[in-house]
Amino acid sequence: METALYLPVKRFLEKLGFTVKGEVGGCDLVALSGDDPPIVVIGELKLSFNLELVLQAVDRAGACDEVWLAARMSIRGKGRESDARYRNLCRRLGFGMLAVTNTGDVEVIVKPPTTSPRRDPKKRSRLVAEHRRRQGDPALGGSTRAPIMTAYRQQALACAAALARGPRRVRDLKPAIPDAPKILQHNVYGWFDRAERGIYQLTDAGRAALKRWPQQPLSFASAGDSIP
Repeated sequence: METALYLPVKRFLEKLGFTVKGEVGGCDLVALSGDDPPIVVIGELKLSFNLELVLQAVDRAGACDEVWLAARMSIRGKGRESDARYRNLCRRLGFGMLAVTNTGDVEVIVKPPTTSPRRDPKKRSRLVAEHRRRQGDPALGGSTRAPIMTAYRQQALACAAALARGPRRVRDLKPAIPDAPKILQHNVYGWFDRAERGIYQLTDAGRAALKRWPQQPLSFASAGDSIP
């Protein structure tokens, strides 16, 4: 599965000084440098280098500074990573290529250019915001079958954990969970029910969510809108 490629690529980018998180804004991974503004790197993962991987990278390119395509190194070394036409296509498009070996090592096949035009600043800013809001790195890049643990879901779970002890006032939750008012009001996941004006309680769906995703202590800064 693509998730098996995530940790080797994550380690590779971390050695270059990036902070890496998986499944951000529909991308298999997003990495940010410590600069201000940060360099934004998007990585897309596939079990093999193919056209679909290139098309995904084309779709992501406008929102970042670098795009890396990563796939498993073919056993006999005769996959697309050895095809000069595929490598040249990536060079022309400005994409980097990484091959992950069976031992988890990462080899650079093609380096992306040092700079790339930012054609979609709005999408780029959303990726940066979601990356920074998300606590830790709760989602493996390449995941397809499980709900993604976004920053929004993390705050919703924090609200659920607070309400598990009984009904609470919204104003009491807001200092620790900045987005609590709109999360409770919009109730995207069906986890909350208004007991009376300004007071919410947990539903059975909310209790089930807490069992599925046990909560770790989290600290939230003011977040604003996020990706559910």
